[in-house]
Amino acid sequence: MSITSKKRWATVAAIGVIAAFLIIHDGQTQRAQALPQDSYQELETFANVLAIVQKNYVEPVSTKQLINGAITGMLASLDPHSAYLTPDLYKDLQVETRGSFGGLGIEITIKNSMLTVVAPIEDTPAYKAGIKANDQIVKINSDFTKDMTLTDAVKRMRGPKGSKISLMIHREGIPELFTVTLTRDVIKIKSVKAKELPDQYGYVRITTFQEHTDEDVEHALDQFEKEDHGKIKGLVLDLRDNPGGLLNQAVRVADDFLDGGLIVYTEGRLENQRQKYFAHKKSSFDDYPMVVLVNAGSASASEIVAGALQDHRRAVVLGTQTFGKGSVQTILPLDDRSALRLTTARYFTPNGRSIQAVGITPDIAVDEPKPTLASLEVTPDIEEHTVIRESDLPRHFNNGKEVKPQQPGRTEGETHEVPANGTKPKAGSPQAGAEKPVRDIQLDRAIDVLKHWDSLKGQLAKNDSADGATKP
Repeated sequence: MSITSKKRWATVAAIGVIAAFLIIHDGQTQRAQALPQDSYQELETFANVLAIVQKNYVEPVSTKQLINGAITGMLASLDPHSAYLTPDLYKDLQVETRGSFGGLGIEITIKNSMLTVVAPIEDTPAYKAGIKANDQIVKINSDFTKDMTLTDAVKRMRGPKGSKISLMIHREGIPELFTVTLTRDVIKIKSVKAKELPDQYGYVRITTFQEHTDEDVEHALDQFEKEDHGKIKGLVLDLRDNPGGLLNQAVRVADDFLDGGLIVYTEGRLENQRQKYFAHKKSSFDDYPMVVLVNAGSASASEIVAGALQDHRRAVVLGTQTFGKGSVQTILPLDDRSALRLTTARYFTPNGRSIQAVGITPDIAVDEPKPTLASLEVTPDIEEHTVIRESDLPRHFNNGKEVKPQQPGRTEGETHEVPANGTKPKAGSPQAGAEKPVRDIQLDRAIDVLKHWDSLKGQLAKNDSADGATKP
């Protein structure tokens, strides 16, 4: 066979392989659409590279390995949330949404080529070890993470229950890198936690939006009503460090607190990506005082709920600016049991706000406690930062408008010392010893808001009128 014939065969083979990957299921098999002519010309270049690599690379490499790498790179070049899911990763994703999976219990992203923590999940090995939002993971065991893909990082952090893994961490305000050793476990997430607060106020914390989250929230509310003789005096909904999850669960949770009206709508290029989600009109609705707690770790589904309740003036949002992930990812299964996680739409709050790369601005800004150790020089490759948000991620897309976060009307905060080893002991943890637990100043302020609800609601209404805000 001549060299020209080989190249032509490689081109046809590559196009055939790529076409096979483009056959996507959505309840039923769909045929791959024909590609534009210029796409075939570019695929010829790809096929030539594929043939050259297979012939000249220092070690034999399979076509499947190269194609998988090409697809991974293709998706990674689009935005921070689109990705190629191998069969194993796709299976893990399906299990995660049911609230049980193996690993460390940590939500991660990439910023400035560094693996960065978005938020640890409560009651997981990462959370118990003191891993915090915005920590940079410098090494996983003996492997440096700089330029490591999310897929590779996830693979390295996965492992059988009981096996150990070491993470080298850089944390802002801590002069030295420190290593945390964790024991992998089967992560069973209880997405909803509830308790009674002083003065008969209720507290509901949602750690992630997974299957049955709405049912767990409704159960918690029912329990409050039984304990408070049929009426909730007021509620704190805590969405801090909640990385998001299932869109339908965010809609159902928001529906629990709204008496009709638009919750969220999405806009994409295709007709089926343009959806509107509404709350149900209730025969009996109790409009009790409500505060939603958010921070930079509140992302995606959390922002949908916070934005809907804020636009309807159903609740006061308190805390710090949220993450700013206003995009919708669709899971598109492929024939080989792998899948694409593809960004297909933007979502908008009821008043038409796209929070992509902006976030939700709280009605009342209350800062979280910050470390106060003297700042010394750290590894040059590690950039100092305060918090990580969507706008910090490489290849993030904007919301189409020049929108800057609003300046909240009031900021409150306190400063607390952090131990020299870089971890802040949690109340009740072994390393906490006799240390006094750090006070949750945001929760304290939320309770204060509930106690002075009538005067605060009146002030917010005046601010709306002065700003010409649209009432839902």
